This record gives sequence, C-alpha cells and structure tokens, in this order.
Amino acid sequence: MSENRKSKVGSSAAVGNVGKKARNFKPTMKKLISYLSDYKLSLVIVLIFAVVSTIFSIVGPKILGHATTKLFKGVMAKISGTGNIDFNYIGKIILLLVVLYVISALFGYIQGWIMSGISMKVTYKFRKDISEKINRMPLGYFDRTNHGEVLSRVTNDVDTLSQTLNQSLGQIITSVTMVIGVLIMMISISWQMTLVALCVIPVSMGLITVIVKYSQKYFKQQQDYLGHLNGHVEEMYGGHIVMKAFNGEEKSVHKFNKMNGQLFGSAWKSQFLSGIMMPMINFVGNLGYVGICILGGWLAVKRTIEVGDIQAFIQYVRSFTQPISQIANISNILQQTAASAERIFEFLEEEEEIPEVSNPVKLQNVNGSVEFKNVHFGYNTDKIIINDFSASIKPGQRIAIVGPTGAGKTTIIKLLMRFYDINDGSILIDGHDIRDFTRGDLRSIFGMVLQDTWLYNGSIKENIRYGRLDATDEEVVQAAKAAHVDGFVRTLPAGYNMILNEEASNVSQGQKQLLTIARAILANPKILILDEATSSVDTRTELKIQKAMDNLMKDRTSFIIAHRLSTIRDADLILVMDHGDIVEQGNHEELLKKNGIYANLYNSQFEVA
Repeated sequence: MSENRKSKVGSSAAVGNVGKKARNFKPTMKKLISYLSDYKLSLVIVLIFAVVSTIFSIVGPKILGHATTKLFKGVMAKISGTGNIDFNYIGKIILLLVVLYVISALFGYIQGWIMSGISMKVTYKFRKDISEKINRMPLGYFDRTNHGEVLSRVTNDVDTLSQTLNQSLGQIITSVTMVIGVLIMMISISWQMTLVALCVIPVSMGLITVIVKYSQKYFKQQQDYLGHLNGHVEEMYGGHIVMKAFNGEEKSVHKFNKMNGQLFGSAWKSQFLSGIMMPMINFVGNLGYVGICILGGWLAVKRTIEVGDIQAFIQYVRSFTQPISQIANISNILQQTAASAERIFEFLEEEEEIPEVSNPVKLQNVNGSVEFKNVHFGYNTDKIIINDFSASIKPGQRIAIVGPTGAGKTTIIKLLMRFYDINDGSILIDGHDIRDFTRGDLRSIFGMVLQDTWLYNGSIKENIRYGRLDATDEEVVQAAKAAHVDGFVRTLPAGYNMILNEEASNVSQGQKQLLTIARAILANPKILILDEATSSVDTRTELKIQKAMDNLMKDRTSFIIAHRLSTIRDADLILVMDHGDIVEQGNHEELLKKNGIYANLYNSQFEVA
C-alpha cells in the first residue's frame, strides 16, 4: 500500500451499476415527499390556488357555449325574419369570460410564484445537506468514489429535482383537477359523447404504461453516464499536464468518446421514448374527435343538445386530452426525478465518520507527548497494513519516520490526525486517546506540511492566512520571511495580493512548497508534521528552510517523514518502518552501527556509481 494512497475508482469501474432502473422508486418518492414536509402550508396554498385557477378556466367553455347557442339562434331567427341577434346578452357573456380568465391567470401566477420559491428552498436545502454531508464523510469514501460522480450529484441531480418541483408539481395538480372538472362538465352536456371521449383513455394509458416501462431504465442510465462523464472530464482537466506529458490525449479522447457515446445512446433512447408519447396520444385523441363530431351532429339534429353544447364539448375534449398528455409527459419526468433523487439519497445515507464523543477532552495546554499502543490498521479491513505498531514520543522530540516506499509512513500520520480511524489499539496525546477529542480540536493541535502542496484560488496572502484565519497582515509577512518566501513574493506583479489560479500553476512547485511551509509557521502548532516538506525545493533553499524549521521545531513535538536521510540526521528518534512495522529505532549513529535497513538506505543515497 503506497503511502501516497490516492486510489480513485475510475469511471469504467462504476459502469457495472448502470442499466438498472431506479431500484426503489416508491421509497425514493416517499423520502422526497418527506423532504417537502417543511413546506406543507405553502404546498396546500399552491394546491388551492391551482385548483381554483383550473376551475375558473374549466367553467369558461360551458359559458361560451351559451353565447354560441344564442348567436346561432339569433342568426337563424334573422334569416327567417322572426328576430335579431341578442348582442347585449353575448356581450355580457364575453365580459364574464374575460373576468373569469383574468382571475384564473392571476391565481395561476400566484401558484407558480409560490412553487418557484419552494423549489429554490428545497434545492438550497439539498445542496446544503450534501455540503454538510461531504464534511462528515470518511476519506475512504472519496478514495473509492470518482470525484466527478460526487459533483454530478451536487449539480445535475439536484438541478433535475429543482426543475421537476418548479415546473411539474404544479402541472400535476392542474392536470388532475382539469381532468376531473372537465369530466364533470362533459357528463353534464352529454353522457353519450362522454362515453366516446372516455374510450380514448384506456388506449392512451396503455401506450403510456408500455412507454414508461421501457423509458425508466434509460433515464437512470442517462443520469449515471452523465456522472461518469463528468468524473472523467474533471480527472483529465485536473491532471492535464501529466496526461499531456505521457501522451495520453488519444487515450483520454477515446475514453471520453466511449462514455459520450454511452450517454448519447441512453439519452437518445429516453428522449425518443418520451418524445413519441405525445404524438401517439394526440393520434388517439384525434380519433376520438372524429367520433364525437359524428355523434354530436346526430344528437343536434335530433334536438337532444344545442349547437353551443357541441362547441363547448369539443373544447372540453381538447382540455381533457391535453392534461392526460401532460400527466403522461410528467410521468416520464418523474422517472428521471426518481433516478436523480435516488442518487442524492444514496449519497446522503452513506456511512459517515464515527460520531464525536459526547464529552470531549479539552486541553488547555498541550505538552506534545504522543504514544502509539499496539496500533493495527488497514484501508480495507481484510488487508491490515499496519501491524501492532507501538512507539512512545516525549514532548519536544523530533521523530523521523523513514522506510521504503509503501512502508506505511504517511499512513501513520493520517492515523495521528484521525483522517482514518484505527482498527485496533490506541493513539494517545498527553495521555488522552485521540478518539476522546473532537476532530476539530485534535487537528488544531497539529501543523502540517505535505509533499503534495494544496493552495486554493485566492491571493497569496489569503493562502498563507489559511493556517490561522485571524492573523494580521504583519504576521503573514513574518511567517513568509521565516519560510524564506517573502523574497520571491515581492518580485511578483501584485506581491502578496497576487491571485493564484485554481491549480496554483502560476507559481512553481518549489514556490508552492514554500507557501505551505509559511502557512504552517503562521499556524504556530503544538505538534508539527512534515511529510517530505522540502522535497520540491533546491538544495540551497532547503538549507534555508531547514534553519527556519529548526526554529519552528524548538520545544515542539515534530514528526518528519523524509526520503533524503541527510535531512533527519539530527532527529532525536528515528523510526524505520517496513511493511507497516517498526523494524528499527534509535538515533542516526545508533542505527548506522546496527548496519540494518536504515544503514542500507542511508548508504545507498551516498554511493558513488
């Protein structure tokens, strides 16, 4: 197991989960409904306003039918010379319709406005919960999960839910109300024509069921493949220099094209199946129109219904088939929503770090004694890589940890900082088990400089101040001087206010290392961890930094991981590790006399070819 353990589950490994439907559609939708429970009152208001808005629009055709009948009778009377068109009556009906439709539009607007607010709040809550969840997740999760997959859940899946809530939820309420209301109005006009109209429904529902059955799995595939594609893009962009250095462009493009093709295939199928639904239902609906027109004409000839009733009924049939089509379309959207919600809830239900203790230890003064007692650890429980590790470090000692690559040196540091919890044994600081501290309090004891530098998109001053956020500008500059970073910073165009890009590639690797050392100096920690802290600087700069480190390490317990053994000859105690065990320990002179692993490592660095 490499000490620089950075395993990522590639996109290809995750493809095994693709092709499944939303495995738990009903439980997922129940969780989503439960998630909306905080907005019960607002949702009730949305329901009422949507229903009222729909009712006003439903009444319109029936009233308009009276105007059509009055107009028809007036025209016939005028032709026969027995009367005139009653424009006064027709005008009143038109005015009434205008009022009804304005009220309907107003209620619809208010309903949409409230629903938009709910959807944005739910989206905010989802992203907030995901953000907080990320901070509670063990590092092991991110070791085995593609970073782009996590980002896709935060962005794409949450956006899908937001759009569904904002656009589809109100439509569901309106469509259901419309179907029920229109059905009542149709029956009130003619039960015979209503039966003809209802014959369309079983055919339409049958088509919807068949299409949904096949489309659901493709919507799930679409979301999964999108996550894999995002993961690949993020990975390639983050390591584009290495990818180019090893001529990996062709392989990267080939992999992207393969994933893009998979996404295209699933997206095309899901959208095609979704797209053919409306035309098929419209075709069935048109057949219904033909039957209604024939039957309506026959009933009008028999004087069973009025001409205006036929006009109103045809409007109602159109209003009846449209919400059914909308419900059919929404059913497809709900499949995609269920797939997205399932992925989000899967993430929110992932196993978290071991909870903090109820009564944590609070140390007023940290002495810096550290003790490892029979520590066992493995990144996977079935493969233990640290075996029965024990060591006792006194306050203020400088402890060097050396050994071949993969010996477990960096893993020991990760355990000390409690980035991972040990499988067995205990680690003590000043006699207290590190599990009795809160993680925040524990990590505040340490200052850390890693071989993999981390700087964020911000000014140089802000990056140094990250070590202690309340530090003044003067303290930042003093820390920079102590780390021998002040000189090169002042040569930059904006000095300490220069903005580093997202990957801090506008400064050299050695300069990045100096900035992280300045950050550690500013933090003024009780225990210092240096993991190859000078690995990216030249020999002359290393000597300067070593002097600064000597001052920094005074009266502090310091753990130094180094491959260049010349930098740790003055350590109080050197622990030599191999395959997770301490195989030798002592100071530099003692270990050379033993002529063991340490002596071989040391001598190999100074052999003359």
